[in-house]
Amino acid sequence: MPANRYLIKLFPIAFVVIIFVLWELLVLWTGIKSVILPRPSAVIYELVTRFPLIWPHAVQTLYTTLVGFAGAIVVGVLLGALIGSSRIAYEAFYPVLVGFSSIPKVAVVPIFVLWFGVGTVPAILTSLVISFFPIVVNVATGLATTEPELEDVLRALGAKKRDILFRVGLPRAMPYFFASLKISVTLAFVGTVLSETVAANKGIGNVMMVASANYETALAFGALLLLAVMGVILYGVFALLETRFAGWAQRKGDLALQTH
Repeated sequence: MPANRYLIKLFPIAFVVIIFVLWELLVLWTGIKSVILPRPSAVIYELVTRFPLIWPHAVQTLYTTLVGFAGAIVVGVLLGALIGSSRIAYEAFYPVLVGFSSIPKVAVVPIFVLWFGVGTVPAILTSLVISFFPIVVNVATGLATTEPELEDVLRALGAKKRDILFRVGLPRAMPYFFASLKISVTLAFVGTVLSETVAANKGIGNVMMVASANYETALAFGALLLLAVMGVILYGVFALLETRFAGWAQRKGDLALQTH
């Protein structure tokens, strides 16, 4: 039903509006000081009036996130293809990757700063290391869905292992790959902002740290709101790419299709 589909699209917007209204009323009724919890109207006003100041930092954060995310895609696809296509590689590398993924990523930021100094490079690397693991797991899982019987038939027809990987395995892994991108791009934002709050002189994370130090709570919340909007937009972009290139794997009842 088209009407129901459009109505479902409005639910997230309506939910956000309700949250903002309740937030505004809560601050007005309780008299909470703005330095502790500013009204959303004050946050939006601060974001609009100081947008020329914030915009270059937003561009820097977006650039850092996309570069780190691109690196995560390359690393994730290569490792995922290696692990998913070789039992020996799986046994050798997967436990190491799980152990590395279990390390709190905030702990690696000082190491990156020690190696590369304060700036963009530590943020890019933090974005990369925090977002590549879901891609590895999903690509490897997608490759593992190729049935052994199908591989046997293809080998009997003269296909080599490389042919099976590139002509059957990787295409079948595409839905898993695009699903992982939606998760990883949000993690890449987390990594970037995490590094910017610790060791950067530019970026949304740096804006939040400076605003907190100056007790400009509305500006800090405005930066958070801008991050949320940027994250939702990037998530939507990769959701559209998933539908474009892997829509054949989605059922008509899937929630993902409700966005179309």
